[in-house]
Amino acid sequence: MHKDSIEIKDVFHVYETQTGPLPVLKNLSLTFPKNSFTAVVGPSGCGKSTLTRLISGLLIPDSGSVSIFGEKIEKPRASVGMAFQNPVLLEWRTILQNVILPLEIVGSTLSTNQRKERARHLLKLVGLEEFEDKRPSELSGGMRQRASLCRALMHKPEVLILDEPFGALDAFTREDLWQVMHMLRKEEPFTGVLITHDLRESVFLTDQVVVLSGRPAATQYILDIPNLNERSLDDLYTPQTIEMLNNLRLQIKIAQQRD
Repeated sequence: MHKDSIEIKDVFHVYETQTGPLPVLKNLSLTFPKNSFTAVVGPSGCGKSTLTRLISGLLIPDSGSVSIFGEKIEKPRASVGMAFQNPVLLEWRTILQNVILPLEIVGSTLSTNQRKERARHLLKLVGLEEFEDKRPSELSGGMRQRASLCRALMHKPEVLILDEPFGALDAFTREDLWQVMHMLRKEEPFTGVLITHDLRESVFLTDQVVVLSGRPAATQYILDIPNLNERSLDDLYTPQTIEMLNNLRLQIKIAQQRD
């Protein structure tokens, strides 16, 4: 086990259903280097969300192993932050109180004032500094997702898992949040795993894209994204990016035929 990466090694996982066993992952092996950002794509139902639960320790594989920076995962880890398509903010708490929530759950040595200072720093990074006293229902969908990202980063997680966090947003809001993610990654370094169905999103946000095969999923293809210090939305329309997207679409088509 390497201390500088997340390792999924020979993982096999099955769900028990009313109609019998349903193999979801088969001999899945992946490595996510420390401080990298990796997108995982593949056909619907191929096991992408199962993979996130294995990394977070919410699931234990039937066989094989999952380790984070040299430590085998056998239970949920407080050092993993998660954000989902639905922000799931608590309406009876203000935005500031929602962002602070992880420290109340995992415990923290920070004082109340230090917690508020940390939360306000994150809210300022994403442009929500004037909305800390608002309730979730008073914010737009994009603003709620920004608050959700702040909450996921509140306890400075080693690993940040994003499970289709922008899937329910309109195109303009989604692209705006892609740029926010680049800024957050600079200001709040993390090792990230992004689950998405949006190939443009995967290419724009991450360092590599992993294509999973049809169920039971194994690693089908890995695309390394060229290292660009500053990415802009215009980069999505370059010949190089278009070639990468076409390549990924072909791989998804192959994976769908296998399922």
